[in-house]
Amino acid sequence: MADMRAFQDEVGRWAAGGSGGDTARELATGLGLRTAVLLEGPSDFAAVETLAARRGRDLAADGVCVVSMGGAMSIARYAELLGPPGLDLRLTGLCDERERGFYERGLRRAGAPQEDFFVCVADLEDELIRALGPARVEEIIRVEGDERPWQTFLSQPAQHGRPRAQQLRRFLGTKKGRKIRYGTLLVEALEPDRVPVPLDDLLASL
Repeated sequence: MADMRAFQDEVGRWAAGGSGGDTARELATGLGLRTAVLLEGPSDFAAVETLAARRGRDLAADGVCVVSMGGAMSIARYAELLGPPGLDLRLTGLCDERERGFYERGLRRAGAPQEDFFVCVADLEDELIRALGPARVEEIIRVEGDERPWQTFLSQPAQHGRPRAQQLRRFLGTKKGRKIRYGTLLVEALEPDRVPVPLDDLLASL
């Protein structure tokens, strides 16, 4: 696990313009990596890691590294470093429908297949809320002690008349760290047969 964290940290520095290519290559070889799962941010990272754990998967042992890119606009850089031009790992991951074009261009430029990426309609939070249903998500919010901020959020004029699923999705992004925490909690609450298709397909492909 320490080596995997070291690899993830090294890739982040390399993607930010550091000279970490040789170290990243050495770590990737030592770990026996064959696949990099590219995700937009830490909430997606938390969801994927949580579902893998629920299914008894040790991704590191399977040669799979999950990478949080810090935004969809980084796909071209990460595909270049980790895909065919760089470490030559198989690339897969999740993307949002509205950002599909960025992924297609970035992967094409790196010579990486596009069909290994799985598309969420809005984003993964939206997929999880629809899979659980708004009432179940509100129950989780109450159990987690977030009922008061949730009610305060609902009282805002901008939220009046909006569909509950949209309100929930917006609420999860209103405080730093909340999306990450609920990325784990919502996946933990899923029934085995209710995993959103993009997330389910991603895990099945690894």
